[in-house]
Amino acid sequence: MKHRSRPAEQDDLLRPRLVDMIDGRHELVRLAALIDWSWFEREWAGFFPAGEGRPATHPRLVAGLMYLQHAYGLSDDAVVARWVENPYLQHFTGETFFQHRAPIHPSSLSRWRNRIGEEGVEWLLTKTIEAACASGAVSERSLAEIAVDTTVMERAIAHPTDSRLYERARRSLVALAGKAGIALRQTYNRLAPRLAGRVGRHAHARPFRRMRKALRRLKGYTGRVLRDIGRKLGAVPAGLLRTRIEQRMTLVARLDVGASIGALDASLPGALAIRWCAHTPGDPGLACGSAPRPRGPPRSLAVCPFASAGHLR
Repeated sequence: MKHRSRPAEQDDLLRPRLVDMIDGRHELVRLAALIDWSWFEREWAGFFPAGEGRPATHPRLVAGLMYLQHAYGLSDDAVVARWVENPYLQHFTGETFFQHRAPIHPSSLSRWRNRIGEEGVEWLLTKTIEAACASGAVSERSLAEIAVDTTVMERAIAHPTDSRLYERARRSLVALAGKAGIALRQTYNRLAPRLAGRVGRHAHARPFRRMRKALRRLKGYTGRVLRDIGRKLGAVPAGLLRTRIEQRMTLVARLDVGASIGALDASLPGALAIRWCAHTPGDPGLACGSAPRPRGPPRSLAVCPFASAGHLR
């Protein structure tokens, strides 16, 4: 059902109006006077075609809360909680007197977003741009330029270390051998994880001689599994599984030359040059000289049509 129009508020002797309590020069007060709120009342009313039922929330309240969410980076619960204690936010959404209770439940904002869709949110952005043009903050010439801003997020992977690299290589070889029906002499499924944890503890406590000794033993476990699979690979029929095993064996075999690869850059530890391809599935090739903290592709894209204006610097 469509929303009901707000009745005209009468003066209250015991309650002062919000306009008498707040500063008229505040940014939200000035912006509220520039936005065409009546447009939302007309256009968004079409999302509620039913003629009976509970009346919808007033569109100005919802549009104002959505704008405040974007402006201050707030969640649904946070913007409603801040609305209760901030008179400027209440005036921005069309209230006349200060309210001590939340106007809506935070979940109503999610339902409104699902109802108005992407088109409704784009119209909200359009009206804010029109308000910026009306105030003189944005000129017509600045709208001809578009600035694209991308956010690059770090890859969600564990920091690669030699012990984790050897352990992951051994575990992947054992898993592929099990799928191919290869009976290994020993899988080291019990010893290798414990040894990898010991390497980490030694690295933290700094007895580096013990750490290197445990690391060499862990590397030996991986080499034994690799050689055992190589001797029995002929019994595996040609196909996709054998190709996967051969590709994995080729990748693991490069660990033996990790020191020579690392010698290309004195700042790289032994096997750092080939760590990323083992720790980040799907990354082709070797990342020789890669940065210690790899970054993934852009995850978000924001287009600001008036980013060249001076007030946005």
